[in-house]
Amino acid sequence: MPEGPSIVILKEALTQFKGKTILAAEGNSQALDLNLLLNKTVIDFKSWGKHFLICFEGFSLRIHFMLFGTYRINERKTNPARLSLIFEDGEINFYACSIKVIEEDLDEVYDWSADVLSIHWDPAKAIEKLKSQPKLLVCDALLDQNIFAGSGNIIKNEVLFRIQVHPLNTIGALPQQALEALVFEAANYSYDFLRWKKEFTLKQHWLAHTKKTCPRDDVPFIKEYLGRTNRRTYYCNLCQRLFA
Repeated sequence: MPEGPSIVILKEALTQFKGKTILAAEGNSQALDLNLLLNKTVIDFKSWGKHFLICFEGFSLRIHFMLFGTYRINERKTNPARLSLIFEDGEINFYACSIKVIEEDLDEVYDWSADVLSIHWDPAKAIEKLKSQPKLLVCDALLDQNIFAGSGNIIKNEVLFRIQVHPLNTIGALPQQALEALVFEAANYSYDFLRWKKEFTLKQHWLAHTKKTCPRDDVPFIKEYLGRTNRRTYYCNLCQRLFA
């Protein structure tokens, strides 16, 4: 599943189509009438966490890549596209994704302050939301899109290793300093992720995710499927502290 930084990269890659008119729309999506898109002009591209948004006059399309979604710009895969948008000078093709039409104003739908890569990101609000759920596991907190929109499993594992916090801590067990570190590093690592992804060096910088040995203590990492999402979690029992 693409995490927030990958969606930001997609948004930046599609700026060539901003202000352009859709000449044809194709695909096997059952979520929208493709005729709705004909002769419509793209006003803007936006991202919120893992959601990619294509904005038109009066409505927007939300693209969610789920677990296996992909896209191609000015080229196609052999398998059928969920949605193809064809312009005079190129095309965008989306595969294996979820598509939804949003008619409301996006400011009413999305809390931009929850997006860790948004200029509106508000760490104080994130701390407030966390404190309201003291029984929430930190491994679940970092995947909660209402708190950390854009954070995914890679970010979860790397952030917890960076701040040396055990994934089975509850939010209520964390001292204030650790709570603040959690929020700060969620955004900080997301920007690192974005930079490394653009450099095609992301995996070279992983310290915990998919790794077998802790680089601090030279002991085996523990791999477990934890939390309500049952996602792969890599952690070190020695350097990642369990507070309670």
